[in-house]
Amino acid sequence: MEDAKSPLPWSDAPDADGLAKIDTSVPHPARVYDYWLGGKDNFEADRKVAEAAIAATPGVVEGARENRAFLGRAVRYIAEQGVDQFLDIGTGIPTAGNTHEVAQAVNPAARIVYVDNDPIVMAHARALLRGTPEGRTAYIEADLRQPESILTHPGTLKVLDFSRPIGVIIVGTLMHIRDEDDPWGAVKQFTDATCPGSYLAITHLTADFEPEKMGALAAAYNTGPLRMTNRTREQVARFFTGFELVEPGIVPNSEWRPDGPVREGLVAGSYGCVGRKL
Repeated sequence: MEDAKSPLPWSDAPDADGLAKIDTSVPHPARVYDYWLGGKDNFEADRKVAEAAIAATPGVVEGARENRAFLGRAVRYIAEQGVDQFLDIGTGIPTAGNTHEVAQAVNPAARIVYVDNDPIVMAHARALLRGTPEGRTAYIEADLRQPESILTHPGTLKVLDFSRPIGVIIVGTLMHIRDEDDPWGAVKQFTDATCPGSYLAITHLTADFEPEKMGALAAAYNTGPLRMTNRTREQVARFFTGFELVEPGIVPNSEWRPDGPVREGLVAGSYGCVGRKL
């Protein structure tokens, strides 16, 4: 790994020609999520899926915001435990409270590698690479389903030291990985690469609490090329094999160490959890 004061950043961000090749007729989860959060980096195909989901499950927008709020609380908690390295997989389009902003507010020397497979997200890499002078950020284009391509990427190896604890952040992403693509095996490859004392933070949609609403959401979302899978608490727990769960364990996103009173009327449609590697 490079010296902490040497120049970076590393970025796989595309040039104008690369962006011109984006197929805007095909929706992408990051752009659907961007629409729910009030962003502008989405297209008609994304908005069609997003609106269908909203019609099927009122409250999905609030759920997306709660998911984002969980990200901030989880990253802050992990940074407060002394972890100063983060691997954020399935980054999404930048908005307020990005991982590096939260982590570097705790420790200005924190290092972050962002990973996503959507060219639109990559177009915003420069925003993600504006960290503190003491810290480092990098952005790489890769797919969660191919862990080796992420773990051996030059950008990852320049920024992260795998002999020291790392916070692996996979928020709002795993529900888009089908069972046949073995999301548990993919996560295990990432966590196997980290040392004891590392952390894993994830969120995952579930129909455990409100099966009709979350079933309707999945049905609305799964009408085209995108796929979304609700998973049970037991299935979510499998991601944390070899980890000690941080209190309060696997709970709805909004109930994981909230900063204040939990809002009433929220659709309980997603688990949030943080674990520490034993």
